[in-house]
Amino acid sequence: MRKAMFVAVSVVSLTAPMLGCVDNAQAEESWTLTTIADARSGIASPVDLAPPGDSPGDMFVFDQPLLNAAKENIGSNSGFCIRTLPGQFSECQWTLTMADGTITVAGREAENGPSSIPIIGGTGAYVGASGVLLTTPNGDRTFTQVLTFLKPKQ
Repeated sequence: MRKAMFVAVSVVSLTAPMLGCVDNAQAEESWTLTTIADARSGIASPVDLAPPGDSPGDMFVFDQPLLNAAKENIGSNSGFCIRTLPGQFSECQWTLTMADGTITVAGREAENGPSSIPIIGGTGAYVGASGVLLTTPNGDRTFTQVLTFLKPKQ
């Protein structure tokens, strides 16, 4: 009986401080922004390192129009990708520049299909930005980018 009482008191005394941490933790809420990167125009420069053709270390540098859901120009989408696995993946970093600030993302992008890329920061209205950008190729050299921002609940 004493042993059971000791275990019960130990569990309660170890669990109680953790419950206090959960109650004090800030909850997060999210909001989204949808943009379209238009690779049909703008700058798109491949940098082909040896060996010729698609190989690790090759780069792609770009600066293209950034559109809203109504396909109106709202800024630019500029950055670079370095090929890591030919035909499959690149490591990329780019910045979405709009009138109210910038958003920078960096991470692994798939050659085909959607990719989730971390939001690593921002300026202006996006200072302290964090979250994820889901980029999906549309098949017409445009990419729908859905940014899901996380922000501490006020």
